[in-house]
Amino acid sequence: MAKKTFRELVEGETPVLIDFYADWCAPCRMMAPVLDKFKTEMGEKVNVIKINVDHNQGIAQALNIRSIPTLVLFKNGEVKWRHTGIADVSQLRKAVSGLA
Repeated sequence: MAKKTFRELVEGETPVLIDFYADWCAPCRMMAPVLDKFKTEMGEKVNVIKINVDHNQGIAQALNIRSIPTLVLFKNGEVKWRHTGIADVSQLRKAVSGLA
């Protein structure tokens, strides 16, 4: 499968939740099981993607990611929701309600 550009990832009709994280970030590691549970719950309705800010500094800068974890929800290429810090599954559900 060809590698998609960031724009191609976020421009679709399906909502895309991106977790901007770093391996060294303890709160980011705490988000991993929350995102796994959310992904299992939502199935194909939402794409959940993790982007390491240390390896993708250009994208992080373009989206003004200053703290991690930062979660950004896209639909049709537009930012629909943004949250910095730890979020729980109910917050993620609420963010995608009406989009998925």
